[in-house]
Amino acid sequence: MPSLDRMRPQPDDRLAFFQGFLRKPMQVGSIIPSSRFLERRIARAAGIERAHLVVELGPGTGGTTRALLRHMRPDATLLAIEIDPHFVSVLRRLNHDPRLIVHEGSATDVRQILAKYEFGAPDVVLSGIPFSTMTRPLGREIIRSVHDSLEPGGVFVAYQVRDRVKILGSEVFGRARTDMVLLNVPPMRVYRWEKQAR
Repeated sequence: MPSLDRMRPQPDDRLAFFQGFLRKPMQVGSIIPSSRFLERRIARAAGIERAHLVVELGPGTGGTTRALLRHMRPDATLLAIEIDPHFVSVLRRLNHDPRLIVHEGSATDVRQILAKYEFGAPDVVLSGIPFSTMTRPLGREIIRSVHDSLEPGGVFVAYQVRDRVKILGSEVFGRARTDMVLLNVPPMRVYRWEKQAR
């Protein structure tokens, strides 16, 4: 297990995140990374400490990624899927942790990406990508892909400023459990769904 010192943010991570926001504000959705309060709430909502395979969509510069690694089992795997090549290069600095795989690609392709690495269904999928800035059809496509990738009982957690993901997610998963994290800039909603058996 890597030391916590090695997983602390690099000095330029916040700058890289802000620069990413300036380059592609519709993809990043915030000007600063998540707070530690939010990261802990996300890990708890997802039950990360029990998961064997975790997928993170839109990890940005890796603040939440580091928090997940701190909570994960020693034998677990974290597949981080990021569409921004600059953020991918930042994330790959974390690759000293053998549990982490960083993949450059789109959240719409989560099932194909899992197949590429010969992974089965994940226990947890987490998403910080801003659903409020994308088209509804694209948002539905991502959520449907997440749903189809999970085993029954698998968990999808999305942390968002606005509630569009709640509306779209409820169309696919049903009712969400919602939590508000005020100790974050901006305040963030955490939505949790569990895939039901058919």
